[in-house]
Amino acid sequence: MKKLTGPKIVTPSVPGPKAQALFEKHVKNTPTGMSRVLPTFVAQGDGALFEDVDGNVFLDFAAGISVLNVGYSNPEVVQAVKDQADKFFHTMVNCVLYEQYTELASRLNDIVPIPGEKKTLFLNSGAEANENAIKIARKYTKKTDVIVFAGAFHGRTLLTMSLTSKIKPYKLGFGPFAPGVHRIDFPYCYRCPWGQCKETCKTFCATRLEEFFVEYAAPEDVAAVFIEPVQGEGGFILPPNEYLTELRRVCDKYGIILIADEIQTAMCRTGKMFACDHWPVKPDLVTIAKSIGAGIPISAVTGKSEIMDAPQTGGIGGTFSGNPIAAAAALKVLEIMERDNYESKARHVGEIVMARLTKMQEKYSVIGDVRGIGAMMAAEFVKDRNTKEPAKEIVDEIVKNCWKKGLLVLSAGARGNVLRFLMPLVITDDQLNEGFDILDSVIAEVCN
Repeated sequence: MKKLTGPKIVTPSVPGPKAQALFEKHVKNTPTGMSRVLPTFVAQGDGALFEDVDGNVFLDFAAGISVLNVGYSNPEVVQAVKDQADKFFHTMVNCVLYEQYTELASRLNDIVPIPGEKKTLFLNSGAEANENAIKIARKYTKKTDVIVFAGAFHGRTLLTMSLTSKIKPYKLGFGPFAPGVHRIDFPYCYRCPWGQCKETCKTFCATRLEEFFVEYAAPEDVAAVFIEPVQGEGGFILPPNEYLTELRRVCDKYGIILIADEIQTAMCRTGKMFACDHWPVKPDLVTIAKSIGAGIPISAVTGKSEIMDAPQTGGIGGTFSGNPIAAAAALKVLEIMERDNYESKARHVGEIVMARLTKMQEKYSVIGDVRGIGAMMAAEFVKDRNTKEPAKEIVDEIVKNCWKKGLLVLSAGARGNVLRFLMPLVITDDQLNEGFDILDSVIAEVCN
């Protein structure tokens, strides 16, 4: 595989002729329900860059939505996968055991920020991990209901779609949804649902937790509270530490399992191995996926041993869960991240991104808020900073014009007016700044 340099666009337009022909075939043969942000086709990837079938090279500020934290085609992960494939592809762990599953579970039990003895279950996707976390919590507590948050995204299966907040496109026309799911407002300081001011509210949002049990859900029925340490699809929103402390207190008071969805935030994305490492309190269960396998599908539920042991034998598992090739990839990812201090890499990336976004906010009135932690950053676009009217159309235009210049960025947020930045953590400073130079120029074009 050749070393890529760029970004650079070599065709008169994007998509180029080869990609356009493939795109027409793709549209003919795949459902329209699949979103397609960038209508081109990857030929190869290298670090934070990928080349398409026409020879265009793009800088990736999405990383497969935080899947490629160690970059495209990390050579050590590639070799680990090849070595395992030479031995055996698969056997179901429920039929016969293999060392990779056990070793990976042991590694996660050592590092996931949950106090006490821990155990880990492997699955295939983030949604499947989230479903199993709820199964385990229900079995342990002998209660049924789940509390989730406005702005949440937890998956697309029936149960996790029921947990997910955003109606369009994720839930429209797919009901009825799973029962026993209750939704509470998320502490979104830029758009406080309670009309409070962050500087003077004294974490008013935290007082609403007990009130929720008065009108919406009986704590005697609630098995779990499901929260993202940093909301992903919701727009990269961080809850205040005081809120998390109160949430932990309420869960302990009523015997409710606190589950942290770290599907997108884990594996050093936020400047720590897990976003929960930033918390003043710790969860009971953590769900993990995306970057743990560097692109090979694998997910996990890690939690307190007594909770994880609640399901009966045969009650949890799956045919491909913790597949040996995926487990080998994950073991190598953890080795690389700890050895090469990816936590520091993420913090360094975040410092550069925040500095660039802050300057852009000063320059462009359409940027109402910049926020994030580590290398999980976002900019929220508004038509007016006083009214905070969402500027979704501007964000859509920015996304489209960026990829025409060789930069892949994604939108987010319930209102679709947030640009999110999830670049691979191996990105160089030069690449990072070149990407933001492109973004700066595109915002200037769109807003003028």
